[in-house]
Amino acid sequence: MEIKKNIPNNTVTRKLVDFDHETGNVYKSINVIARRANQISSELKSELNRKLTDFATSSADTMEETFENREQIEISRYYERLPKPAIIATEEFLDDEVYYRDGEQK
Repeated sequence: MEIKKNIPNNTVTRKLVDFDHETGNVYKSINVIARRANQISSELKSELNRKLTDFATSSADTMEETFENREQIEISRYYERLPKPAIIATEEFLDDEVYYRDGEQK
């Protein structure tokens, strides 16, 4: 998954008025953002697990060898430094990069 570089790592105070332009309702917008955040979280988790399976070792390895794997540590640190999925989803929503369907349309 490609993460944009200009997304802040910390929370940013936003105006509620910014969220209702797209859907017409703040609560619908928050629901869309929450669902997108769940998707992002699932994608990041599966990506991390896929990368970490390369480092899976048998139980015969000693504890010293397990803790010495620098590549695994760097991969874990990279994912820890990423912005939270809710922040990424909010930025995507405000930049009109999220597609959603309104189930109430007739």
